[in-house]
Amino acid sequence: MYEYPSDIAFTPAVKTIQTQKGSRSTYSKVERGHGWLTEVTPILEEFIGSLDMFYLGTTNGAGQPYIQYRGGSRGFLKVIDQKTLGFADFGGNRQYITLGNLSENPKAFLFLMDYVNSRRIKLWGTAKVVEDDEELINRLHDPEYPAKPERAILFSIEAWDMNCHQHIHRRFSREDILPVIEKLKAENELLKEKVTRLQSALESGR
Repeated sequence: MYEYPSDIAFTPAVKTIQTQKGSRSTYSKVERGHGWLTEVTPILEEFIGSLDMFYLGTTNGAGQPYIQYRGGSRGFLKVIDQKTLGFADFGGNRQYITLGNLSENPKAFLFLMDYVNSRRIKLWGTAKVVEDDEELINRLHDPEYPAKPERAILFSIEAWDMNCHQHIHRRFSREDILPVIEKLKAENELLKEKVTRLQSALESGR
């Protein structure tokens, strides 16, 4: 058990370097205050519901880390309960690195990015693969998403933190950009029509 939730990341080695670099006093105040959270809050649930992608980190038995991009329909990462998240797992290149890592080491990490609003949330915990629970898989699967789920992955939260927004480049999905483009195209067509009418009026007045 950790004295503070953030101890899952702030190991003695990390705290030593924080002391050397001058940030330990700041983080010690955070620890004694509200600190990092260990359960789903309305803010976290809303954040999760807005995402169509995230990054999943796992580590094999030898300590070699692996990061995998996960994508789906908006809100495909779902809240199961106050300590558990889940998502449907689809077929990919069939390397099964994540599945192999989790079979040796359940520790996992979720990196949630909101590129539009320059926000990020980091979650530490454990994950497990569920292969034979059709009800759970169907619950997590969006039937409108064009892929068949092969299994479910459940993530148990131990601690999470919303990070600062520094150095996050804003990026927009096609879903975000398309309505803006369509509006601009419509406005452009109206302007072209106005220009055509004005040119006709000028020519007829000669």
